Amino acid sequence: MKKYLKVINLFLKTALARQLAYKTNLIIDLVSVSGSIVGSIFILSLFYKGNNNLGGWSWEEALIIQSLFIILSGITNILFRPNLTEIIEHIREGTLDFIILKPIDSQFTLSFRTFAPAGLSEILVGISLLTFLIFKTNIYINPISFIFFIIMFGSGIMIIYSLWFLVATTSIWFVQTMSISEVLRNLLISSRYPIDAFPATLKLLFTYLIPISFLTTFPAKTILGNLEITNIFTSLLLAFIAFTFSRRFWKFALGYYTSASS
Repeated sequence: MKKYLKVINLFLKTALARQLAYKTNLIIDLVSVSGSIVGSIFILSLFYKGNNNLGGWSWEEALIIQSLFIILSGITNILFRPNLTEIIEHIREGTLDFIILKPIDSQFTLSFRTFAPAGLSEILVGISLLTFLIFKTNIYINPISFIFFIIMFGSGIMIIYSLWFLVATTSIWFVQTMSISEVLRNLLISSRYPIDAFPATLKLLFTYLIPISFLTTFPAKTILGNLEITNIFTSLLLAFIAFTFSRRFWKFALGYYTSASS
């Protein structure tokens, strides 16, 4: 564990040095992120004109889901997207050989090799918005509820990571996987809305087949004190299954990888 933490620290320093070398790009990314957040909240507000509710969720409750989505989006942009996108480049250019031959787990290296600092602003905005809403609506979160929330939200992060890594792994067979990534990205965008607002068929689909509801809606219910304990265990189970499958699929895919020297 100490070795892996040391490697992450080295990855972080290298990534920051590389990102800060192009300050203009960083500023553009921050502006883009800000515009995306404002646009996301504006679209949500359109559903609440005339004192309407969305699937039984009030405006403030829906904003809690929105804040969690912003945090998840930030984590995806700061870590998952830049790293897993590079897998395609490694396979295309044959540089995956150097990753596999290193005396450290290849999935770990590919998952934490680089960071995109612009995503940090999304995380900070999401946390600030969530904190504001908790105080505004006088929500009391006891220690047990907080622990349940961390478990639920952590499970959601693991599910997102596993889905992204699964898509990236398919590039061993199909070098161009951008279309699949876009489909996944658009599906994940659906998590910015309460799952109860979707029709029954989609609600079932987004709960068990593509567990989008466990990304934001159920963690938000934990904050509001409306979550059933069975959903805690379900989220842990889904996260475990997703990660285990992505791990085994990566090991399986490596058997079909043709290195640059082959």
